[in-house]
Amino acid sequence: MITLRKLATLSEGTRLRKIARLLDYHSLLLYENKKIDDSYIYSLVEMIQSTKNQSLSKETHTLCAYILLPSELTYRLIGDLSLSLHADLALERADWDMYERGKERQNVEKQPFTMVLDRLRSPFNVGSLFRTADSFGVERALVITPGALPTHRRAIRTARGTSDRIAYEVVSEQEALHLLHDAPVFALELEGTPIQQFDFPLEGSVVVGSEELGVSPPLLQVADNSLGRVSIPLFGSKGSLNVSVAFGILMHMWHLRVTKEDDPR
Repeated sequence: MITLRKLATLSEGTRLRKIARLLDYHSLLLYENKKIDDSYIYSLVEMIQSTKNQSLSKETHTLCAYILLPSELTYRLIGDLSLSLHADLALERADWDMYERGKERQNVEKQPFTMVLDRLRSPFNVGSLFRTADSFGVERALVITPGALPTHRRAIRTARGTSDRIAYEVVSEQEALHLLHDAPVFALELEGTPIQQFDFPLEGSVVVGSEELGVSPPLLQVADNSLGRVSIPLFGSKGSLNVSVAFGILMHMWHLRVTKEDDPR
């Protein structure tokens, strides 16, 4: 951890950016019930107060004054100051920089679900879909090319290790059509059966299309000849959801169907 003496030698902008990240780090330590050096935090706050940077907001100064009152330091208070300082300095944080709440589960119950990604263009979305799929026990995935791959560095960082926990194959459309032949298949697509009315299978494959073009005609034909299409009713001005958000809603509903069938009551 950087010393106060070292911080004092840095330029003002660099010092504030370091302080923002130090506050974030200490808020996480408190969240995990670990001890921190209160005097170190107070010194960081005093450094913020003494700055002449005009971009610091009133909220940041108010939080600083509150922290320096004789009261207990909390992870929320330090975290709020870090967030406010990040906003003032226009510091961006990616999802993979965030702390993950909850413990890793070792014995995950897999479901007989297959996720078919049809030419997704964004590696962020590919990574996000893998993370969601892992959360709901998806057993395997087919990734149709051309498109973003789970091995893309941004997909890997967004997936947070989940692309290593789901068996997947990178295939052509023809190979996917062969693998899905005679299997229960449905597509997440516009103008389908509303999700609350859709009869989810106890096992099968869901095809998720690209962000702009949707599911390809040959794969739509396979779905239409099998279980059909499922859609999520919307009530706002936009005609569609981000593909990773839509997939999360779908997987929650599908998993509920399976767990309901397994409920002995």
